[in-house]
Amino acid sequence: MNKDKFAHDRDTLDQQTLNRAYARWAPIYDIVFGGVFDHGRKASIEAAEKLGGRILDVGIGTGISLLDFAPSNQIVGVDISEPMLRRARQRVVEAGLKNVACLAVMDAERLGFADAYFDVLVAQYVITAVPNPDAVLTEFARVTKPGGEIILVNHIGAERGPRRLFELCFAPIARGLGWRPEFPFARIVRWCERSPDVHLIERRPMPPLGHFSLIRLGKLR
Repeated sequence: MNKDKFAHDRDTLDQQTLNRAYARWAPIYDIVFGGVFDHGRKASIEAAEKLGGRILDVGIGTGISLLDFAPSNQIVGVDISEPMLRRARQRVVEAGLKNVACLAVMDAERLGFADAYFDVLVAQYVITAVPNPDAVLTEFARVTKPGGEIILVNHIGAERGPRRLFELCFAPIARGLGWRPEFPFARIVRWCERSPDVHLIERRPMPPLGHFSLIRLGKLR
């Protein structure tokens, strides 16, 4: 697929801004976001392990999620940020995680894996923090096996009301921090409609206050 069609997203987030943001967050990420994201992170892992097998965790960050995967599954983790991955590698060594096959610096839009390589793909708090979300979703579908699932957990923008207004006003600041607070669920729905081999299985609200969602996408056989 020609990824130039997704280039319009680069006016809202660019990779250099993201790289700087991730480097700043790396030393304090677990302290700031560990508790806030814990419920969604564990829910996404639980959903992934219902299928199990070879699991790709995109946006592995500091590797905080690695401790929650069952030893019976083979985990591959990728992230665009080398500072984040250094902490993840340290965590693997300290915890003696034998089920982590590989941790690699990689762009979510250009995953270095063969087609249909993974049974499950998990992306926790990623899809609103990439320059080209539609292209990234297409790449997720490419590396997922038929019959497998793409499991996302993410903040999803409000459709109306005071929270929607706040997200739109806060958006310019949030982009400097590395994410889009106004990202609409409708965008994922539209991508699914354009992707005949993928269908929406579930959208489930997550704490706090349902501002986050667990989203399961199935790859058709």
